[in-house]
Amino acid sequence: MCEHFIARAEEPFRLDELWPFAERVERFGIAGFGWGATWLGEGGRLHSHRDVAAFRDDHDGRERVGRAETTAALVHLRRPSRMSTLSMADTQPFDDPAGRYSFSHNGDLHDYRSLRSAYRTQGRIHGRADTEVCARWLEDAWHEAEPPAHLLAALHDRFGGQANLAVLTADGTPHHYAGNGENPVFSFRLGRIGIVSTGIYSMDRSLFRFAAPRASDRRAVRLRTTVTLDRRGEAHLAP
Repeated sequence: MCEHFIARAEEPFRLDELWPFAERVERFGIAGFGWGATWLGEGGRLHSHRDVAAFRDDHDGRERVGRAETTAALVHLRRPSRMSTLSMADTQPFDDPAGRYSFSHNGDLHDYRSLRSAYRTQGRIHGRADTEVCARWLEDAWHEAEPPAHLLAALHDRFGGQANLAVLTADGTPHHYAGNGENPVFSFRLGRIGIVSTGIYSMDRSLFRFAAPRASDRRAVRLRTTVTLDRRGEAHLAP
């Protein structure tokens, strides 16, 4: 039962501008068992960092990653549904091997065991978590003609369960699908940066009281919809 968020702005920002928010989301949510981030870096390529330490404890990684400048990012703060999956292989976000996107999940999926066996036979499973199975499915389903919003909804339909899903694509566009009825999703702005974030497992707007008290343009995201952040960091419902 993790937390995650996407971020985008028109002008480059240092990733550590997001760290006070990330720290509060981890503290007041139920994360603290690993974290990871993907961002659009130099040369228009996606760069990633993952660690099994909590965000608050990964001082060297947080400092190094925080110096990077970007216009778009995906940050995942982990609290696995099954503590037996505490390993680097299960730490998110998951990078697409072809470099097309990075993917993360918050929730608890149901129908993944049969595909896990098939992917393990193919040598594509390295960890024990349900999200890795979804990552392998998305790799096979992904193609440029299909909007990410459709693919995320199709992924949820295939696996069922509680599923907030996020992707950051190689062109720097972040998308967030809301499909976890136990952890609502909100879009808002922190200064010049647009954010779409899970809501610290509180069925109200306590995210803004505890983690983002200075947020503006606050909106709840309806279940089974995807929000995309445009180049200015403005949130739009995907068609």
